[in-house]
Amino acid sequence: MKNEEINLSVQIGKLILKNPVMPASGTFGYGKEFSEFLDINQLGAIVVKSITLNPRLGSFENRFIEIGGCSFISNIGLQNVGVERFIKEKLPFLRQFNTPIIVSIAGDSMDEYLRVAEKLNMQEGISALQLNLTCPNTEKGGMIFAADSKITFNIIKKMKNITDLPIIPKLLPTKIDIKTLAKICVEAGADGIRPSAGRVGMSIDIITKKSKLRKNLTGALGGPSLKPIALRMVWEVTQTVDIPVIGGGGITCVNDALEFFIVGATAIEVGSYNFINPRVTIEIINGIKKYLIDNGIKRIIDIIGTIESS
Repeated sequence: MKNEEINLSVQIGKLILKNPVMPASGTFGYGKEFSEFLDINQLGAIVVKSITLNPRLGSFENRFIEIGGCSFISNIGLQNVGVERFIKEKLPFLRQFNTPIIVSIAGDSMDEYLRVAEKLNMQEGISALQLNLTCPNTEKGGMIFAADSKITFNIIKKMKNITDLPIIPKLLPTKIDIKTLAKICVEAGADGIRPSAGRVGMSIDIITKKSKLRKNLTGALGGPSLKPIALRMVWEVTQTVDIPVIGGGGITCVNDALEFFIVGATAIEVGSYNFINPRVTIEIINGIKKYLIDNGIKRIIDIIGTIESS
């Protein structure tokens, strides 16, 4: 079996990806930052940094600290250029590649999500929208959007009325478990689901007795240590709903990626390891091809959900 015989294509809604590997939002900038390290045309898709209605400066300094060599805590504060500058300054660069563009949307209110989606829907070259529902909803006292089943349903439903682009909510279970959230998303019309395994954590400097993130105090836990949790969440969602699930959390190599496919993920997003190895996504794509060839398998879809119970 040769490389050219291998079919890595997968489908999320009406979006067809030439392969199932993409960088996670917030870990790949707007694409240009990594373009000197790899050919963006080789990626299955590119998920850009979350976009809000207006530009944001983000959190205070001291935004990122390493924990024990296998994790980190970060508080970036959704720093981004805002939707108008994204359309004018960032989107033209991305359009030159033969790679689908998935735009992650964030906001403080449902209205902000919808207004950003309306502006993006008028632009050529955007292939899907990922809704970052892990953001705090200021209209509800700072509770994240995914913590409210009614809001989760309504924001997806209203998005579907605004655009025919595939809608992929990014979910963080808090008050509502991931399986229930997944069912709500399907009922509202989501085309795919991106579970998030992130948790809020903190770390203290024992000399100064202050948070190592200083004024930010707490941050999102990330890194390889998240993989077992993320893997379990993907498996639970794929056992609950029939729409595609995008796995992510702690992926560092092809073996990590393959685990997600075996438990049922249709595609994966590689996050923080892009900071350590900017070419990790390409290495994973090549590694998947080798795995399929070595095992006499022609299509990536033939290993999706092949987990055995015992």
